[in-house]
Amino acid sequence: MQTRALGRTGLQVSRLGLGTMTWGRATDEHEARDQLIAFAEAGGTLVDTAASYGDGASEELIGSLIGDVVARDEIVLATKAGLVRRGDGRRVDTSRGHLIPTLDRSLRRLGVDHVDLWQVHVWSDRTPLEETLSALDLAVSSGRASYVGISNYAGWQTAQAATWQRAVPGRTPLASTQVQYNLLERAVETEVVPAAQALGLGVLPWSPLAGGVLTGKYRTGTPGDSRAADPAWTARVDSYLDEDGRGIVEAVARAADGLGWSPLEVALTWVRDRPGVTAPIVGARTATQLRAALGVEQLELPPEIVAALDDVSD
Repeated sequence: MQTRALGRTGLQVSRLGLGTMTWGRATDEHEARDQLIAFAEAGGTLVDTAASYGDGASEELIGSLIGDVVARDEIVLATKAGLVRRGDGRRVDTSRGHLIPTLDRSLRRLGVDHVDLWQVHVWSDRTPLEETLSALDLAVSSGRASYVGISNYAGWQTAQAATWQRAVPGRTPLASTQVQYNLLERAVETEVVPAAQALGLGVLPWSPLAGGVLTGKYRTGTPGDSRAADPAWTARVDSYLDEDGRGIVEAVARAADGLGWSPLEVALTWVRDRPGVTAPIVGARTATQLRAALGVEQLELPPEIVAALDDVSD
């Protein structure tokens, strides 16, 4: 798999990342192992998790596989902090007093002495931005993290955070921002992506297939073995399937038919090659689904197809 620099840094990552949000919950140890093997065999390196995924279960599962399935130096390990999930509820805390201990717990669960990329999971108005960013500086200066980034920040928040970090020598520049980005959700193109490009941040799209909607699997209903069959996911999938969304899904399907590709390949290749994007984060339910996504490595959309998809999804 080809690699790309993460923003304006020297960190090279595979141009597809492996998402692990369901690991330790819906994705068990055996399935996770199969996915990581498939990802590593395809040349993938960027593995993304978070302290809040399964209340730490995702990190623990990854930690159990490092050294067994893959060597530590063969992956770019990324995690996040600042979002705490308890059951169906969630709490945001981006204070330095919460972030640093959370990182230490992440390192213990992962079984490593540092992560390659540590990200603030969400923005919070309750904590001064300079305090949040000081935690990122401390993580790097103490050797706990090699690079730092942000996640789910609006355009002005991205610009403010990145500018603050570049304003004074000694602060650690932000390497990346992770945001929802796909053919059904292009709002980040208005301000977030331009801010990231101007300030040297790589863009890591999460949900690049819109929760599987862009694969076309929901065109005629909800398969019983799909995520949307789970009540916890139904609302999210339904939010994509309004009249405009269905039109975009049909356009992806028509493009796929014309190219002899799958809708997954069309949608994933489109977002992978958007300006400013470093690596979409792909979270698959099974290793078979992941291998289908990894198959886009040799694909490139014709310019006329890109223009048509841009038009219908604008």
